[in-house]
Amino acid sequence: MSIADTVNMSQLRQACDTAATQILKICEARGAKIACAESLTGGLLADAFVRIPGASNVFLGSAVTYDIKAKASVLGVDRGLLEREGAVHPEVARQMAAATAKLYDQPGYADHIIGLSTTGVAGPGPDGDKPVGLVYVGFRAPAQLTADRVECIEAVELRLSGTREEVRLQTVFSALNHVRQLLG
Repeated sequence: MSIADTVNMSQLRQACDTAATQILKICEARGAKIACAESLTGGLLADAFVRIPGASNVFLGSAVTYDIKAKASVLGVDRGLLEREGAVHPEVARQMAAATAKLYDQPGYADHIIGLSTTGVAGPGPDGDKPVGLVYVGFRAPAQLTADRVECIEAVELRLSGTREEVRLQTVFSALNHVRQLLG
């Protein structure tokens, strides 16, 4: 990694910190909580939140389900879908996001849980027919927390480039930016 790459990664981390700080403030003001289900980011999305002081007021946790079977056994992602499509698929991302919101919900949270998920190929090589940099980020937000007051369960496809670490960090940054947009 060159010095220029290091500066860019450092700037991207700072941008993640800024985005996470804003999200945490918005969520705390609205009584919302955040839970994650991570594959290719392996805890990096959770780290983006817990790096911020006071994150425990909003952030509940992250289920790192790196293994394809763990996505089914821990999160309940459809086994048939995983067998047919593999882990890198938009419906897998949607199911992961919805499942993590349910997994971390508690009676006192009144379904104010935002579920985030990441699944994709960070590299160094492709995963079967899925190229390096193909990523799906899943989002689940209840109607009472979205700008348009409609429940959101969606997946966003990303086509990223760079090293394994760059793809992972770009995924986190993209996820954070999309959450900011969802929250309005």
